[in-house]
Amino acid sequence: MDKSERRQALLRAARTVFSEKGYHEAKVDDIVALAKVAKGTFYLYFPDKRSVFGELVRGLFSRLGGAILRVDPSADVEAQVKHNIRAIVAVLLDDPALTSILLSHAAGLDPAFVKELRAFRQEVKLLLERSLADGQRLGVIEPGDTELYATFTIGALKEVLFENALEEQARPRERIVTALYDLLRRGYLRMDAGRAAPPAEAGGERGERAERSRDRAPATGGAAREQPERPSPARRRARAKGD
Repeated sequence: MDKSERRQALLRAARTVFSEKGYHEAKVDDIVALAKVAKGTFYLYFPDKRSVFGELVRGLFSRLGGAILRVDPSADVEAQVKHNIRAIVAVLLDDPALTSILLSHAAGLDPAFVKELRAFRQEVKLLLERSLADGQRLGVIEPGDTELYATFTIGALKEVLFENALEEQARPRERIVTALYDLLRRGYLRMDAGRAAPPAEAGGERGERAERSRDRAPATGGAAREQPERPSPARRRARAKGD
């Protein structure tokens, strides 16, 4: 086994130990026993338990970044948004221990790691904020505060995942995806993106003519009524003499 394989074996073992025991109860002895290497070998690759956990969390963050695809508003927006939600949920559910610690308040962890963990959570939030800002430019996200949008989304996702972890029988993933999509669709998602451009953006003289035509149209809508011709002053005088 070369150095790269041994490092990956330690990461896999650490992931399993953290999943079974949580961060606080996990020990380096547990990791090396599962990886079937000497304790000294562990310290050739990682200075402590916190560093190996940090690398696992960075890997999780990297997978999250790769899961989010840029939405094309000219294609099926609903399918693309559901794909992104499905991919994010899959990444998080595949690493339940890392996800629960990453999204928790980190009670009982050493202060140095709490600070690092907060930085990871902030990176996840910034990743979502950038995606939402990109969606606003594409017209698939409502205008508004992307930081708050990201906070609301992460909060909803966190509660869903925590509840799912506590259930005796986990909810089907597609049920979670559908529920999250329905929630976002009633919030900041714009599902009419790309279907019809506003008249002012239709381009060229046609859009301007449409604007001018609407300005001339009566407020009640429909075609303007034909107004009766007003008689000239001479005709009005002749009519008065006749009366």
